[in-house]
Amino acid sequence: MNPGNDDFSVRADALGFTYRIVHIGPELIGAVLADLTGRRAAPPLFAAPVVTDPLLACRLRALHAGLLGGASALRRDELLTGAVAAMVGRAATRRPRGACPAAGPRAARIARDRLRAAPLADVAADELAAEAGVSRFALYRAFRTAYGMAPSEYQRLLRLRTARRLIAAGRPLADAAAASGFADQSHLTRWFVRCYGVTPGAFRDGNRGECPA
Repeated sequence: MNPGNDDFSVRADALGFTYRIVHIGPELIGAVLADLTGRRAAPPLFAAPVVTDPLLACRLRALHAGLLGGASALRRDELLTGAVAAMVGRAATRRPRGACPAAGPRAARIARDRLRAAPLADVAADELAAEAGVSRFALYRAFRTAYGMAPSEYQRLLRLRTARRLIAAGRPLADAAAASGFADQSHLTRWFVRCYGVTPGAFRDGNRGECPA
């Protein structure tokens, strides 16, 4: 396209183009695929360097946002698994074969109890899975089946309950955010609104002196 074209000059951004990049090393991709399939396999191959796929783009954006936005280690691991699974499943020349062994409700209960006992601990997915005695992906599926949410979502709910108690007890919002495992006050506010429908400040003003469970 001719840079001097009037239409081009109108539509171009004065700051130029921007892009996001996440480098996922081959060893990490291999480890994620082994967890997903229960077996080691050759690295995936891709026929094209650029892939147009809305779902894959969504998964990669979510991973990037989680890495930059203060997501917990557990949430980052889940986002990475989702991104790699989408990348290989939708763009590789050959899909990996196999499936990890299924995990039962006992593994889900072990993980739930671990998260409940220490909701502020920045536990990683492999650590949680090792304690439950299953693979990370098997635990993820078992947890969703048993409780209707991912382990990281359950962890976040526990942290929100902690923040809610601290705010009701009179802690400043920024302190409550830090003490309940959120990156900062805006991070807490975003999830507080999604879960409870009000901002932490509105909750504080409407519940002074109360300390809900």
